[in-house]
Amino acid sequence: MQTVKMVVTGPFSAGKTQFIRSVSEIDVVSTERKISAEAEKIKATTTVAMDFGRISIDDDLVLFLFGTPGQKRFDFMWEILSEGMLGFVVIVDSTRPETFREARSILETFRAYAPTPYIVAANKQDLPDAWDVEDMRYALRLDEKVKLLPCVARDKESVKNILLELLYAILEELEQSKD
Repeated sequence: MQTVKMVVTGPFSAGKTQFIRSVSEIDVVSTERKISAEAEKIKATTTVAMDFGRISIDDDLVLFLFGTPGQKRFDFMWEILSEGMLGFVVIVDSTRPETFREARSILETFRAYAPTPYIVAANKQDLPDAWDVEDMRYALRLDEKVKLLPCVARDKESVKNILLELLYAILEELEQSKD
């Protein structure tokens, strides 16, 4: 059996834990804790170490999904979680442009950890105040070659689409490295 490690990262409250919960075939191993009153205006808990989920693509291929903490004070976990990853997803909250700069910084950090395929997921596209995907591309300063896909982390099909796109990119890179 082949396993593929993927990391799901992004700013605080972008939807990383929900993204993994939507597709995992096991109960997600989560390290969520209550957070400060100030951050609680956005949400009540935060991931402090990681989230872990698993999804079987077929009998021979399993994806291991590792979600990173989004808060800066836990960023020491990022490098640990990135070890052995074959690709990563950066989740960006489409309704919170104030997090776009941080998302760009996280993207650059993970690219420095490993030159693996990645996808940027424009989450919360179902909400009325979500930015248009192409406007987000401009704001995030993403090259046209970078896959920036609309996403709704609560929707299993949306999440599967993102993961399959990343898996195809990983498999393509593995094929090229054999040549």
